Amino acid sequence: MIELAGVTKRYGPNTVVDGVSLTIPGGGVTALIGPNGAGKSTLLSMIGRLLPMDGGEIRVDGLDVSRTASDVLARKLSILRQENQVAVRLTVRELVEFGRFPYSRGRLTAEDRTRVEEAIDFLELAEFAARPLNRLSGGQRQRAFIAMVLCQDTDYVLLDEPLNNLDMRHASQTMGLIRRFATELNKTIVIVLHDVNFASYHADRVVAMKDGEIVADGAPGEIITAPWMAEIFDLEVPVHAYADRPVAAYFAIG
Repeated sequence: MIELAGVTKRYGPNTVVDGVSLTIPGGGVTALIGPNGAGKSTLLSMIGRLLPMDGGEIRVDGLDVSRTASDVLARKLSILRQENQVAVRLTVRELVEFGRFPYSRGRLTAEDRTRVEEAIDFLELAEFAARPLNRLSGGQRQRAFIAMVLCQDTDYVLLDEPLNNLDMRHASQTMGLIRRFATELNKTIVIVLHDVNFASYHADRVVAMKDGEIVADGAPGEIITAPWMAEIFDLEVPVHAYADRPVAAYFAIG
């Protein structure tokens, strides 16, 4: 369980996350949605301790994120940022091996290598394992980063806009793999998404933010509705049903 109580982040006079309280139970996919500047990525970064809080408390399975030793937290929670700066000469396998650092400290054991190969196979990257990152497509590279996070083998996984810069096919494939990650491996995924339809189709729960606050929280069918889309995005959006899930037809707005 991830528990947030009064979490706040300020930059000078600007409050970008304003007293957010939220409980995310273990298991499944929770999607954070909202307009640009809503505070989604900032909130995720504070959960992952990439950013310090200016107020409030965050606990992951009872561990205080601000006070827990880094090596202990890294075995409980992993995070994939929007931008990942790594040497492009790294191969896929070398990148995935970084996920074992909290356990191996750079000295891989037989168990570590087994976990690396399992992650590569799960993300269907075996044929690219020896290939440098700069020789991969955008979708393949993103899968490699997700494999690295998977290899870290944490109960909680935070993903910050992992579909950015992916075309339709690769975005769909990546989101499907993330869904499998949660369902087949019993992980708790918290993911920031811009496309509400991916959130609707793949998430178990949708949390909507606006102006640094949570404005809606519930199942996709409760949140991806015309009234809530208008409230969250200031846009009148028709919503239709497809495969028992709501679809926001924002692409039809002219």
